Amino acid sequence: MRTFRLAVSALAVCVALSACGGQDGGGDNPTPSPTGAPVTTVPSPDPNTPGAPPTSDDATGPVLPPPTKPGRPTSSPPAGGTTLTGTITPGVEPNCLLLGNYLLVGGPRDVLRPGAKVTVTGRVQPDLLTTCQQGTPFQVDTARRG
Repeated sequence: MRTFRLAVSALAVCVALSACGGQDGGGDNPTPSPTGAPVTTVPSPDPNTPGAPPTSDDATGPVLPPPTKPGRPTSSPPAGGTTLTGTITPGVEPNCLLLGNYLLVGGPRDVLRPGAKVTVTGRVQPDLLTTCQQGTPFQVDTARRG
């Protein structure tokens, strides 16, 4: 008998929870948010509406290329090594060194100092994650003053 009561109670809880999860809140009264402000949804644009942005399904409008990520080079680096020359500037984060728009990663730190005029060779690595807040990562293979 106890098992039967437990099963009926569990079934009642499941029905109550599924009823709560099934509410769509699609009435005329918007559901209030935890801050008390009404929550509303923005309707998606109708592709047939004049002035709507073209989509890939829209045969009359151009298909737009995907947006580029900011801070990324638009072309791939040349094969082999790349050489950069200039004066190193400090980054906004500690131990971050910039040469133009490139973040210098690795290399001899006795040569790579803020204010030093250097020539470095290496390769651009735009997908490298760093703690520095700026610059496109450039993996330094060699560096010399001058």
